Amino acid sequence: MKHDALVDHAQSALGWLEDHKSEAILFTGILIAVVAIGVGSILFYQHRQEQASIAFGAAMDIYSAPVAQPGVPAQPGVRTYSSSIVRAQTANAQFVKVADSYGSTDSGKNALYFAGLTYTEMGKTADAEKMLQKVARDGDKNLAALADLALVNLYRQSGRASDAIQLLNKLAAHPTATVPASEAKLELADIYEKTNPQQAKQIYAQLKDKETTTAAGQIAAQKLQQLK
Repeated sequence: MKHDALVDHAQSALGWLEDHKSEAILFTGILIAVVAIGVGSILFYQHRQEQASIAFGAAMDIYSAPVAQPGVPAQPGVRTYSSSIVRAQTANAQFVKVADSYGSTDSGKNALYFAGLTYTEMGKTADAEKMLQKVARDGDKNLAALADLALVNLYRQSGRASDAIQLLNKLAAHPTATVPASEAKLELADIYEKTNPQQAKQIYAQLKDKETTTAAGQIAAQKLQQLK
């Protein structure tokens, strides 16, 4: 009389479990613990992400609040600030707090970028450069490109044209969704207008011919007319 192979395997397994009951219980306990830890970690991560998102949103509400205009009465229930610098200072404190508390989350990294921007508005160039360089180094490529572009503006304001040119060449060579090559080249040509007009004309001419249907190409064509 033949035995069903599946029945044989089942009986063997049951026999092993009977003989090794304590080991089986231990293994099952370990497996349950591992699954519980995994689920707990996922839930904790999601909770952190939600907290970070809420905190970042509150900071952005401050940063996007209107500045009071002389002679214009404030709207009831609408928060306003006496100047853009005061608004930047208030928002900066919140952005820094979010970045410090949730630095590993997307919201924390975005907060670090906006902390750099608000430091720039406050005139704290050293702090702004430090923050933006960190974002450019550690952020994803799209956020890093925005940080590099913000550094370009900071360097231009600080009279560091060579540093700005270096970053713009990098951005033009490695375009992203947030900073296309054409945008970097327009910015580069704008710097060269004052230091090397011939180089500026060359960049504008290339953009005009290549970007025939884009805003960048139209701007380049207008700039070429102005430089004649």
